[in-house]
Amino acid sequence: MKIIFLGTNGWFDSATGNTICTLISTEKCSLVLDAGFGIAKVDRYIDKHKPLYILLSHLHLDHTVGLHALAKLRLKNSAKIYVPRVLKKQLDGFFAQPWTMPLSRLPFKTSLQAISEKTAFPGGSIRAAELIHTSPCFGYRITIGGKVITYCTDTGVCDNALKLAEGADLLITECALKKGQDAGDWPHLDPEHAATMAARAGAKKLVLTHFDAENYQSLRQRATAQNQAKKIFPAAVSAYDGMRITIK
Repeated sequence: MKIIFLGTNGWFDSATGNTICTLISTEKCSLVLDAGFGIAKVDRYIDKHKPLYILLSHLHLDHTVGLHALAKLRLKNSAKIYVPRVLKKQLDGFFAQPWTMPLSRLPFKTSLQAISEKTAFPGGSIRAAELIHTSPCFGYRITIGGKVITYCTDTGVCDNALKLAEGADLLITECALKKGQDAGDWPHLDPEHAATMAARAGAKKLVLTHFDAENYQSLRQRATAQNQAKKIFPAAVSAYDGMRITIK
């Protein structure tokens, strides 16, 4: 199972990378976590004959704007886009003029579905739980072949994030804030909060992503965040566009 970080920015694209998108490539399918503009690169890495599953955490534009690029994927199989039920009607409205191409006009079969608390896909399952953010936002616990990948972005530390991350082989969290920065009423994580969450949950590895493009204007600043996280959780690493991880 390979994880490829296609976009690692939060908010907007910059010299450090595209907005957030992560690919999990499995034996039976391709899973994509969020659809920032990083998703436009997914066709470089996927087997187009396998089904594609896209999991959206929420509808802020840095997580959804890349859906406009779906038509370039030229899949030979089907795609399913999963979104929290509370947000499905709003996303239905996005796939229409004047915003973007309707799903019915894509050159491959595509459906939009509300994700349930537990959802199956070829070779595994997904458990979803609501996080804390300014709008409804969900984290995911993905089980594949006995391995667990947890994905929690755009959230502060909360009970559901800890439950989703419990014992995970890989915890992928955001790191929008710099150490000690106060997000006010817009919950996000800094490297220390992310590392503390990984330690409390008993995760095996932590990857920081979704770096706010204004806060983190260089990869050197991301390296600083990585070092700060490692002091609390040694198995922490900062993601960058194109980074790959293999889970055996």
